[in-house]
Amino acid sequence: MATIQASSSSVSSVPRDRTSAASKTWESHISVPKLPCAGNLIHELNKRNGLQTINSAEMKPFIRTNLKNEEANGNWKAVEELYAIMEAVADRSEMHKNIGVQRDNWNRLLLNSLNGMTVTAATMAGLASLTGGGAPLLALKLSSTLLYTAATGILMVMNKIQPSQLAEEQRNAARLFKNLHQQLKTVVEVGRPSLNDVKAAMEKVLALDKAYPLPLLGTMLEKFPETVEPAVWWPREQQRSQQEETVGGGLERNNGWSEKLEEEMREVVGVLKRKDAPEYVRLSKLVLKVNKILAICGPFLTGVAAVGSVLDGSWAVALGVVGGALATVVNTVEHGGQVGMVFEMYRSTAGLFQLMEETIESTLEEKDVEERENGELFEMKVALQLGRSLPGLQNLTATHSPSSTREFASKLF
Repeated sequence: MATIQASSSSVSSVPRDRTSAASKTWESHISVPKLPCAGNLIHELNKRNGLQTINSAEMKPFIRTNLKNEEANGNWKAVEELYAIMEAVADRSEMHKNIGVQRDNWNRLLLNSLNGMTVTAATMAGLASLTGGGAPLLALKLSSTLLYTAATGILMVMNKIQPSQLAEEQRNAARLFKNLHQQLKTVVEVGRPSLNDVKAAMEKVLALDKAYPLPLLGTMLEKFPETVEPAVWWPREQQRSQQEETVGGGLERNNGWSEKLEEEMREVVGVLKRKDAPEYVRLSKLVLKVNKILAICGPFLTGVAAVGSVLDGSWAVALGVVGGALATVVNTVEHGGQVGMVFEMYRSTAGLFQLMEETIESTLEEKDVEERENGELFEMKVALQLGRSLPGLQNLTATHSPSSTREFASKLF
């Protein structure tokens, strides 16, 4: 007991400063690790697991790059589709050109063959009156009748299809497809094509296919329509809704547009509607009437000549010879003069003026001038299409009044 007490007393007799020094020694040797924050902890765990963490600051340029890549991919897709459409348009242009040459050859060959048959039949009818009779008379009359009958059938087919008009349709189609090809080429090389451009190009191609069909059977354009209308080879755009202007200032004029230029374009549309388009529609109707008369007279004269070549007597001979001669003249005027081609030319010119009207009106209906084509460039294009200089176009709109009946807008046609 004495020993225990002595030891306890010795322990208790340790001074306090020595205890505090020992505690300080323990504190200096124990180091507590710092716990990382939540973000660094997640980063460390992902790093150990082979993963990679990206913060929001690093994600922003990455997202922008992806958006730009998607936009670029969309543009490249539009470019590829436009190139595919351009290939089809170039093929159609060459196809219409070749078919136009072929149908122009039809007109020449059929007209020459028809006139040769008619002249030969009239000659045989005249010689038949000089023969005494018998087998030579029968052979001449039969040959003359057969030639006149064949000429009548061929002439009816020619008047139905109008080869000269068919050739003019194909020439117009080849020219318009070539023009469309150049427009698409400009969009691809200069502009920034989009899927809307692809859709518009497809609509233009389909509209041209409908306006100038290649087949003769089923889809051929009516050569003697009841009502004459301008040719339409462009997609008819829906009328854009008119946007209300602000009461105070109206539209801000920029992008080459001004109030004066808009008024000038409206005056051009007015002159085209009052003068140019109605004039060419009137000429189309006049040429169509002449063509109808010639198309009726030709087969009628060859038919009368065929009947006269069968009968006997002086009057029958006169019908056979004179009818054939008149039929040759009528056929030469109708198909040699290419009256059907003239009708199609006037109808297409009226369609060109109508296209200009709709283009100008749709441009002016766009209230956001930044979405329009540049005003100065647009004015120059209109002047070139009308065959005028810029001062000449401005003088037209400055001096022309609704009561004026002398000057036309177009100097080109």
